[in-house]
Amino acid sequence: MVVHRSLGPGLLESVYEECLNRELMTAGFSVARQLALSVPYEGGLLQRTFRPDFVVDDEVVVEVKAVMNLLPVHTAQVLTYLKLSQLERGLIINFNCPRLIDGVKRLILTRPAPAPSVTH
Repeated sequence: MVVHRSLGPGLLESVYEECLNRELMTAGFSVARQLALSVPYEGGLLQRTFRPDFVVDDEVVVEVKAVMNLLPVHTAQVLTYLKLSQLERGLIINFNCPRLIDGVKRLILTRPAPAPSVTH
């Protein structure tokens, strides 16, 4: 919120990302920026990797946006990052909103429950 309060909407995503990184580090969070996530495919890993903006405290994927509206593809992007990182919680923060709270989307990746074991 400090970043949005200070800068407001209308800047490039890269500016918000840099400022958010500073704020997270100052607050004492462990921040992995642009962490390379490998893509498993047919028993191997692709050479191509994907890079979420942040992984905070090895628990939360954070994706920074500066767009007019969040789209379903933004949600799909973060859910894919969660699957690849094997994390459960994600945030999309869209700084291009007059009120930042309107630009925050929280995501939880739910995994199917294991099938009950059958005993005879």
